[in-house]
Amino acid sequence: MIRVDVEQRTKEWREARAGIVTASAFDRLLTPKTLKPSDQAEPYMNRLLAEWFLGRPLDDEDGDSDSWMKRGIVMEAEAWAWYAVEREVEVEEVGFCLRDDRLVGCSPDALVGDDGGLEVKVPRADVHVGYLRNPESLVAKYRGQVQGCLLVTGRAWFDLLSYNPAIPPVLVRVTPDPTYVEKLGPVLAAFVGRLRSERERLATLRDSYLAANPFA
Repeated sequence: MIRVDVEQRTKEWREARAGIVTASAFDRLLTPKTLKPSDQAEPYMNRLLAEWFLGRPLDDEDGDSDSWMKRGIVMEAEAWAWYAVEREVEVEEVGFCLRDDRLVGCSPDALVGDDGGLEVKVPRADVHVGYLRNPESLVAKYRGQVQGCLLVTGRAWFDLLSYNPAIPPVLVRVTPDPTYVEKLGPVLAAFVGRLRSERERLATLRDSYLAANPFA
């Protein structure tokens, strides 16, 4: 695993992720419920190639205009503090983690000790109550992302936390899912292989275009 020590949600972080297959988008490759290839794969391929070609993230990658995301960012520190006390552990902030081939990555909210990690969600109260009633629905919702974090980091487990200060937290420990990993493996490998091939082909087209249009 390669660590890129940048602060999450910053310009540097978004640039580090540009053109990279990320765990948060694994659902675009493999549907979490049926474990079949997703029809979102091709649009996602186009997005990654566009980011790679431009050398920067697309303008809408940030998503900071969403009020609930802003709320989640503000409350993450509170959730971390609760988790550290609850589990009696220290959490380590991490920016971006890359697989050795630098084509697949993830942005865990934190690493825990030598073996674990943490993903924090701060949803609306009604959504949180749904997770409280059925914690497995939280795991199912973020199956691809958490399994992706496990895959990229090589950690033994990730704790998935849904947090609301006025309602009891929901905390579930997630370990590698053999069925999901088995299904994801060939789909991810094929997608990454095509991404690499398309990069090479577009690089040739790009070089030819720039040679013919030096002021482009």
